[in-house]
Amino acid sequence: MKLNIYEEASRCLLCEDAPCTRACATGDPARAIRAIRFDNHKPALRWVNDCTDADLERAEQACIHPGGPVRIKEMVRSISPDDVADDPYPDLRITFCGIPCENPFFLASSAVCTNYEMVARAFDAGWAGVFYKTICLQEIKEVSPRFDAKHSNGIHGDFYGFRNMEQLSENPVEMDFDILRRLKQDYPTKVVIASIMGQTEEEWMRLSRMAEAAGCDAVELNFSCPQMKHKGMGSDVGQSPELVKTYTACVKSAVRIPVIPKMTPNITHIAEPAAACVEAGADAISAINTIKSVTMTAEAEVAGQRTISGYSGRAVRPIALRHVLELAQMKPTPNPLSGIGGIETWRDALEFIQLGCSNVQVCTAVMQYGYRIIDDLMLGLQRYMAKRGITQLQQLVGEQLPKFLNPDHLDRETIVYPKIDRERCIGCGRCYVSCMDGGHQAIAFDTKESLPSSGEVGRGLRQPRIVGTKCVGCHLCRLVCPTGAIGMTKRICKK
Repeated sequence: MKLNIYEEASRCLLCEDAPCTRACATGDPARAIRAIRFDNHKPALRWVNDCTDADLERAEQACIHPGGPVRIKEMVRSISPDDVADDPYPDLRITFCGIPCENPFFLASSAVCTNYEMVARAFDAGWAGVFYKTICLQEIKEVSPRFDAKHSNGIHGDFYGFRNMEQLSENPVEMDFDILRRLKQDYPTKVVIASIMGQTEEEWMRLSRMAEAAGCDAVELNFSCPQMKHKGMGSDVGQSPELVKTYTACVKSAVRIPVIPKMTPNITHIAEPAAACVEAGADAISAINTIKSVTMTAEAEVAGQRTISGYSGRAVRPIALRHVLELAQMKPTPNPLSGIGGIETWRDALEFIQLGCSNVQVCTAVMQYGYRIIDDLMLGLQRYMAKRGITQLQQLVGEQLPKFLNPDHLDRETIVYPKIDRERCIGCGRCYVSCMDGGHQAIAFDTKESLPSSGEVGRGLRQPRIVGTKCVGCHLCRLVCPTGAIGMTKRICKK
């Protein structure tokens, strides 16, 4: 069976100082695999173009994966040459709140940006800006452990959901604003945004003025942290249109730099507090912060106790996109938007941009894979633009919004039937089981055995068949197929 390069790349441990690359004299297999892992499989060839089979075999032999080496040579040799020229790729410059940005990729206010050295390394790696970890005037003491994660089938190291109980910066306030001042001084082309949280109007105004005095390009108002120990802070505020309007207005009166409220997803209608912020003069909106959640892992208990805390990672991306869509559909639109929630690949970021975001913020993926993912975020987005002939990133902002309609406006007179690719189908019967027990009983499954030839064992036919008279075009079968053998036909009128 043909190797699935994405499945194989997902086995890679993404090692620091990767042994496979150290063993390869003519290329960088680790970088190529990372490109595949983050949805850039054709550009991946540029890092192994000069590698011989012997080079790749040595790299494979050096792999330290405990389950056996990643099949580097087979993976690389199965990729066809890139059909998009890389000279020149379009640049990713975009403007956010009137601030020029080198690209749309920012660090989200979190553990990934808590001191000067961390942010400086991120800037050096290529990140365009930072929403620095939230600063407050209250004493912050964190718990231990403070993180938990949801893995697939007990596979460690690669989690789809991340739960954290971390609150705000533990640094003294003066230290954090000095860090921001030095960052802006040392990296004048980067965008430095202070995230702040107050408990009273006076605190919000004081912190925002300190941010402006430190030279920050803008200030983000954290109305959304889901695990604050202090009352009247975080998502407690973000659920009240009256409070967010009051605090946004007082900060707008205190500073001249852009003011960006950050919305909580822990609410039924995110547009209500957002509209209040816009009415108070907000220059942009950030969304979303983490989603209130519970995990039951015993190792994540704090001295035998548990609490509700924030959930992030790729599992929350569809929820984040829903909130961003609702913000983008507001009248008047709180433009620009800054999108946050489960972004790992350039394609994830593109989804937020196409729904109206002028930049995106990344946290959990950096915690899992490091600042180095900026390489593939930029590469993939640039290649996508080049493939479509798009020269400016702004052309993509909000382009998918016209496609979103209320359910009562969707086409209900046509159908798209699934189609089985016999060459890729292995006869596992997963489509049959799901359709019978969770669909519309529209798949038949033939398990008769063919007659054996002399000296051979009988071969099972194991052929699923779609029953057109019963099929409603729901496409559950296509989604559960483990080999991608079920595709789509053309849309036709229902009979």
